[in-house]
Amino acid sequence: MEAKDYRNAEWWTAPAEADDGRLIMVSGCADVQKFRSNPRFHIRFTITWKYSDSPDANMPDDSTAELMEKVTEALEMEFAKDPVAVMTGIYTGAGERNWVFYTLSTHIFTRKLNECLAELPLLPLELSAEEDPDWCEYDEMSQLSIL
Repeated sequence: MEAKDYRNAEWWTAPAEADDGRLIMVSGCADVQKFRSNPRFHIRFTITWKYSDSPDANMPDDSTAELMEKVTEALEMEFAKDPVAVMTGIYTGAGERNWVFYTLSTHIFTRKLNECLAELPLLPLELSAEEDPDWCEYDEMSQLSIL
């Protein structure tokens, strides 16, 4: 596993397998306790970028990966300035990337999302949110860090 340095937090990366057997690289933030212990951070928000519908595609091409990194950096910078959400995971592979956050408000989160991505070209992003007060998705993802 390799460490990443987003938001000055400790990150880990581990391989996982999609339902169809393709590789997914999972990066998880290990430094989330101050958010997790706050019951207001109960909404899991996922941003999905489907970069290929081909069953043979796995990882994004170089130009797409570069733009995805700019998105990641913009998101991290925005939520470091105004911590209304914390990025807890990034899943890349099997034709899509997912950024997973926990937030206290979908309204504030989407406003901040639009603000921080305004300088980038229009992106094929899908958004979803659901209640996850026990951080179940985070716990499941974190199991990969101990394998």
